[in-house]
Amino acid sequence: MQDTTTGNDIWLRAVERTRSRSPASFEQWFSGIQFDGLGDGVLELTARDEFVRDWVKDHFLPDLVERIDQLLGGPGGLRVEWHISSHLDSPVCRDEPHGDDSRAAAPGASNSHTSVFPLPPRSERKVRAANAELTAMLNPKHTFGNFVVGPSNELAYAAAFASAGGGGPRYNPLFLAGGTGLGKTHLMNAIAHKMLDERAQARVVYVSAERFTNDFIEALQHHRMDDFRTRYRNECDVLLVDDIQFLAGREQTQEEFFHTFNALSELDKPIVVTADKYPQQLQRMPERLVSRFTSGLVADIQVPQLETRVAIVRKKANLEGIVIGDDIAVLLAQSIQSNVRELEGALIRLAAKSSLTGRPVDLEFARSELAMVAPHRPEHMSVTDIQRAVCSHFRLSTAELLSKDRHKSVAFARQVAMYLCRQRLKCSYPELGRAFGNRDHTTAMSAVKRVEGLRNKDPQVNAHLEAIEQRLASAQE
Repeated sequence: MQDTTTGNDIWLRAVERTRSRSPASFEQWFSGIQFDGLGDGVLELTARDEFVRDWVKDHFLPDLVERIDQLLGGPGGLRVEWHISSHLDSPVCRDEPHGDDSRAAAPGASNSHTSVFPLPPRSERKVRAANAELTAMLNPKHTFGNFVVGPSNELAYAAAFASAGGGGPRYNPLFLAGGTGLGKTHLMNAIAHKMLDERAQARVVYVSAERFTNDFIEALQHHRMDDFRTRYRNECDVLLVDDIQFLAGREQTQEEFFHTFNALSELDKPIVVTADKYPQQLQRMPERLVSRFTSGLVADIQVPQLETRVAIVRKKANLEGIVIGDDIAVLLAQSIQSNVRELEGALIRLAAKSSLTGRPVDLEFARSELAMVAPHRPEHMSVTDIQRAVCSHFRLSTAELLSKDRHKSVAFARQVAMYLCRQRLKCSYPELGRAFGNRDHTTAMSAVKRVEGLRNKDPQVNAHLEAIEQRLASAQE
């Protein structure tokens, strides 16, 4: 059997060569690895957890084993035995504290935020630079204090606030679902702002799904996957991803995001994603990802009611220093109902034109301007109106609704639309078939009967129908 000194020497020589090839990544991962011995053709290592073990096995071990075999001068075939322990007496690399990290808290001292998740020691300069870059990207007005809370978004607001360490039960992951312009991005910015303000050493990663995809592609092209995974897994304390539906059909990116999700989830690092659909309605998304999205809390953001829209107009006017009367705020809220971003944009337009032309923002001026930008509401409901409302609720396009697509989410939305047309417009079954892609009248009949049956026994279906009916009623105000 080889003596301990020789085994240690060979190990250190092999490690130094591997370290020199990727110093930063090596230091990061081998702080979770301990060398236990080398002898009789067996290399014994202990990893802090399974994730660190698997990463080192995939990215460092082949090179290490090859080098050890060379130094041993044998025929090869070195066997590696792994152990798992959360406590390492002598890790290969140690995380050295920097800056403020070196000032350890006194025994018994508490931090009001430590219950959210633990932060590993890390370079203060590196974290400060990354957080400064993120702060510059965030909208300074998108904070929790500037978010108008109403019945349509109160659950999403409370869950987002808790994810940022604001108190209350924290659900992980948090999935925010809602249409365009309803406040998802505002809440994501607010989470990032709060984390950066209250936890200076937290590494917050906030990207769109498109940016995540582009980073992944660039890492593949330039052989920098270690750096990519270090950023999104090992050096990430909070992961915020906007518009996750962008990953649809991108199998390699989905696979990478799946492993990133698992790595952060195992360490209880907060994960918040947004989408324009509920997880179950995401098309071309693997079931294992969908199941993980639904394993925490799915909080939807609906179209705000009139009172909430008025409050949003007043809040925006206050933030922008725009003076308007209550009658103007109500007029704006009544004219633009389905998109908060458009509502705020209409207010800015009024203020800008008033400033440029010198005209006061009165009712006559506001009505004339809104007539050019507010959507026209027909006096009578039509099949097209119902189809549009259903598509808006389920985050589908009209083309998808009328297509031959039999995906369960599309098929269900189509059946709901047929049911509502039958109930509200008294369409015949042949008329319904023609209006929904020239389908047979028996298909329309089956769809109506199915939704009728589900409405009486499935609370979720009933909730969908009530939300769409409320949307239709608002459109006729």
